[in-house]
Amino acid sequence: MVNITHKNNSLRQAIASAVVKVSKQETIIAIKNRQVPKGDVFEFARAAGLLGIKKTSDVIPDCHPLPVEFGSITFQIEKLSVKILVEVHTIYKTGVEVEAMHGASVTALVMYDMLKPIDKNVEITDIKLEQKKGGKSDFINKDFSKLKCAVVVCSDRISKGEKEDTAGKAIIEKLKSLGIAKTTYKIIADDFALIQKVAKDLANKKLDVILFTGGTGLSKRDVTPDAILPLIEKEIPGIMEQARNYGQQRMPYAMLSRGVSGFIKDTLVLTLPGSRKGAMESMDAIFPSVFHLFDLTHEEKNS
Repeated sequence: MVNITHKNNSLRQAIASAVVKVSKQETIIAIKNRQVPKGDVFEFARAAGLLGIKKTSDVIPDCHPLPVEFGSITFQIEKLSVKILVEVHTIYKTGVEVEAMHGASVTALVMYDMLKPIDKNVEITDIKLEQKKGGKSDFINKDFSKLKCAVVVCSDRISKGEKEDTAGKAIIEKLKSLGIAKTTYKIIADDFALIQKVAKDLANKKLDVILFTGGTGLSKRDVTPDAILPLIEKEIPGIMEQARNYGQQRMPYAMLSRGVSGFIKDTLVLTLPGSRKGAMESMDAIFPSVFHLFDLTHEEKNS
């Protein structure tokens, strides 16, 4: 199966449909009047469809087992067709579109099985995904390419050339994957005054996001949050709370990170861990969701 351990839990929704076509009006009447010899077609098919939703990972090898937190199956009669609509919700790391389509197909198959004794020309058609929400699909139509970003690596050893930067470069690659191709890149020492100067200079250039990496730990030279916090005019604690919570689920030492986040003027400033793994986990935890801030500020400016 695909590795989804880097993903966040979020509300995922999907609606799928299938169509069962019959060949005569008498079949539709029998369905409506519950006169089909094998039983109530809608109720049997609905029960089977709900089981199909929940058992998807048992029969589709690459599907992840996930908690199904809502399942709904409804029917619409349209002339000689019955349209099946299946809606599924979960709060998990991956979507439920296959669960919805599997539920629709099982529902349709049960209807077919129950109706074939009274109608030899029953057909199943158009099993398809109607809609999905949550995860990446929430950002499909978002264009982040115009956002101006900077990545600042805070490290005495890297600034002296004694160690290669991996965290900052990984952050830049992550931003590229989100459509942000051009990023200002700096390497500086773990110096309180220098960190503050760089943060002020970049904020004065009206960048959208500045990402500091390094200096968020507990050693005497780890001063990045201490330098940035006094400059922040509007703190957003939830961003780094999410990053720490995400990291904590993967590495208990994540609770020791002292990262802070907030706005300096109109520039969002984030302080991420200095290790490549810690920086990437933080990026996975908060991006691209954090870009919603710029939708809000854009709406505020235009109101």
